[in-house]
Amino acid sequence: MAREFSRTQRIADQMQRDLAQLIQFEIKDPRMGMVTISHVKVAKDLGFADVYITVFPIGEQTQEDAVKCSLEVLRNAAGFLRHELSSKILLRAMPQLRFHFDKSVERGRHLHSLIEKASREIREKNDSEED
Repeated sequence: MAREFSRTQRIADQMQRDLAQLIQFEIKDPRMGMVTISHVKVAKDLGFADVYITVFPIGEQTQEDAVKCSLEVLRNAAGFLRHELSSKILLRAMPQLRFHFDKSVERGRHLHSLIEKASREIREKNDSEED
C-alpha cells in the first residue's frame, strides 16, 4: 500500500528542490561554501519552514567558518529566497524561512570514525593473539 504524504510534506519537498536550485544559481556570495539542503520541515500552519543545510568548506575556510558564513548569507537572503519561492510554489502565504546547520551528518561521521577505530583495535588484538 502506498504511503500517503501530507500537504506540508509535499510543500517541504518542493521547497527543498526549488531552494537547492535558487541557492546554486542565484546566490553569488563568495563567503558561502558548497551548501546542500538536507531537509526542510514546514509547520502545519505554514507559518515557518525550517531549512536544514550541510556545508562543505571552500578554500582556506574551516568547517566552523564555512557554516557560520553560509548561514549568515542564507539568513540575509531569506527574503529574496522566499519571494522567489512564492513565484514557483502557489500558496496563499509563503512560510518564513529559518536556516539551521544539520548536525546529524557530522554526528554520523563521528560515529563512523568511532566504529572504524573500535573495529581496527579488535582486528589488531585478534592478530596479536594469533601470533
